[in-house]
Amino acid sequence: MKAFKKTFRINAVPSDVYSALTNPFTIELWSGYPSVMSTEPGTEFSLWEGDITGRNIEFVPDRKIVQEWYFGEQQEKSVVTVNIRPERDYSLVTVEHTNIPDDDFENISEGWNEYYMGAINALFNPDF
Repeated sequence: MKAFKKTFRINAVPSDVYSALTNPFTIELWSGYPSVMSTEPGTEFSLWEGDITGRNIEFVPDRKIVQEWYFGEQQEKSVVTVNIRPERDYSLVTVEHTNIPDDDFENISEGWNEYYMGAINALFNPDF
């Protein structure tokens, strides 16, 4: 099992970043796919037509998200914690993803960098 941790600088206020991570309509804007998402702890979520699924654990509006991501029959829970904090006129977003299966680590890391946080960053920094 491996862990991923990285801090991203997003050109948006924390409330906008939080919305990009939790609002199904905003998620579709940056991901290009409909999603199932709720800020109610205990609910299940689905992104990219079920490529990423899991359970929502904790929400602190505009500051923190904790989720369990499912990896097949894996015994140990894979937990994602996203902390958002303001820094001048942007946000610092720290992603910690624990218990990633070794075989999935490269794809998950690339996904966080390019398709997840990279896409959110592009949403707030359009390249016209």
